Amino acid sequence: MAKHFHLNTPLLESVGMSKRVGTTVYLKMDNSQPSGSFKIRGIGHLCQQLARKSKGVVCASGGNAGMAAAYAARQMGVPATIVVPSSSPPLVVQRLQDQGAAVKITGNVWDEANAEALRLAETEGLTYVPPFDHPLLWQGHSSMITEVAASLGPSVRPGAVVVSVGGGGLLCGVVQGLKDVGWMDVPIIAMETVGANCFNAAVKAGKVVTLDDITSEAKCLGAKTVCKKAFEYSQCSELTIISELVTDQQALQAIETFLDEERVLVEMACGAGLAAVYSGLVRRLQDDGRLPTLLGPLLVVVCGGSSVDMKELTSLKHKLQT
Repeated sequence: MAKHFHLNTPLLESVGMSKRVGTTVYLKMDNSQPSGSFKIRGIGHLCQQLARKSKGVVCASGGNAGMAAAYAARQMGVPATIVVPSSSPPLVVQRLQDQGAAVKITGNVWDEANAEALRLAETEGLTYVPPFDHPLLWQGHSSMITEVAASLGPSVRPGAVVVSVGGGGLLCGVVQGLKDVGWMDVPIIAMETVGANCFNAAVKAGKVVTLDDITSEAKCLGAKTVCKKAFEYSQCSELTIISELVTDQQALQAIETFLDEERVLVEMACGAGLAAVYSGLVRRLQDDGRLPTLLGPLLVVVCGGSSVDMKELTSLKHKLQT
C-alpha cells in the first residue's frame, strides 16, 4: 500500500469556541496539511489511483485543489498544469509555481478555467483532476472523520459537525466518513457565504441550480453549481444536513477572531464554517429547536486554505468595510 500524501491532522479543543457554544468544541486542523488544506486527502488519493503512469495531471482551481494536485504530482514525479481563473490572487499563482506546477490563467471564474482544463486533458492526454466531484475524492476526504473517531475514542460522538461547502466535495467526504464510523445520525451544519451559495440555492429550489455569478469574496467556495451527490445527500431522510449562510463580513470577522484566539490564519472559505460558532448561529439553531439544547461536542472542520496571507487579509478588510 503506497503511503498517503496527507497527514493525520491534530484534533484540538478550542476553549474560546467552547465557551461561546456552551459545549466542547473540537477543531479538526486540516489547515496543517502539506498543501494547506483538506483537499490533499481526496486529491492525493485520486492521483495515486489514476495518475501513477500519467503524462501529467491537469486541474482547474482558484487555489486549494490546485495546490493539492501540484503537491501530489510533485510527490509522484509527474508534471502538473493548474488552470486558474483571473480572479485568483497572485499569491496563489506564486505558491503553485513554487510547488513546481505550470500555471495557466484562463477565464474569470472557475467554470471557465475548468473548461480549459478539460480541453487540455483531452488534447494533451493529461489526467484530469476534478476539484470536488468524484467518488475517489470523497473517499479520500472521509479519512478525516475516521481520524476524528479514532482520536475521540468509542465513548464520545459529536453532537454536530460544522463544514464549509463550495462544490460539495468535503461535504460528501464527511457524509461518507460519518457512514464509515456509524455516526449517520450526527447532524451536519453546511456553511456557505452569501454570493457563493450553490448548495443552499439547490436545497431551497429542491434541485441542482447554477448561480449566475460568484459575488462573495470567499473565492474558494466559488463553484456556481454544487455536485449532484451533495444535493442528493441533502434530500436523504437518514441524514440531517442544515444548510446555512453567513455574510462575507461575518466570515471575515470569524477569520480575525480565529487568528486572535487560536493563532492560526485561514481563508474566507474556512471562515464561513468558523462563523457558525462566532456569529452565534449554532446557538440560534438550538433556540429554534433545529439542534438539541443539550448538544454533544461540536466538531468544526478547519479546512484551511492556501490563498491567504496578511496582505490578502488587509485587502479583504478594506473591501468589506461598509
